[in-house]
Amino acid sequence: MSSNFEFLKSIADISEETFKQLQSISEFKKIPSGTQLVKQQEVPSKIYMLISGAIRCYISTENGKEFNKTFYTPISFVGSLTALLKKKPSSLAFETLTECKLYELDYYELMELCEKNPKLKALYTKILELLFVKYEKRLIESISLNATDRYLKLRKQNPNIDAVISQYHIASYLGITPVQLSRIRKKI
Repeated sequence: MSSNFEFLKSIADISEETFKQLQSISEFKKIPSGTQLVKQQEVPSKIYMLISGAIRCYISTENGKEFNKTFYTPISFVGSLTALLKKKPSSLAFETLTECKLYELDYYELMELCEKNPKLKALYTKILELLFVKYEKRLIESISLNATDRYLKLRKQNPNIDAVISQYHIASYLGITPVQLSRIRKKI
């Protein structure tokens, strides 16, 4: 079976049949850099499994200032979960920073399959748990670490982050200016 099957099986015990059900509602796509997968204030219906490339999740203020919330690198699950659950416009935007290869799934079709397949529902639950742990960890780091330590942690998690994501976006993610990031880079 495929490496995608093996990856999902490492999260939860799914069968080949369950994987084939997932494949039947997913579409493989190559998305160019700079594409908005979800626009801010758009009601989304899709979720994604990122296989290659980088995606950012950000919020844009009324005056046009952008704040990066999350970077997604392979293999990641991407989507505006709150907007999907509430069937409301997304407060966040999701944009490809590089060319991306991903699988796109209709969230509501996935939920229908989860209702029929307990193994798939268990996989979905495990993925949500992993995402919750990741976001909780990010929240704690943003409160407890200084900018240099946050940057070092980001580089440890994504060793080639500087080659893939622009300094402007990294600085926004860290909550600092590009000038401050440049100073941190010079120090280390």
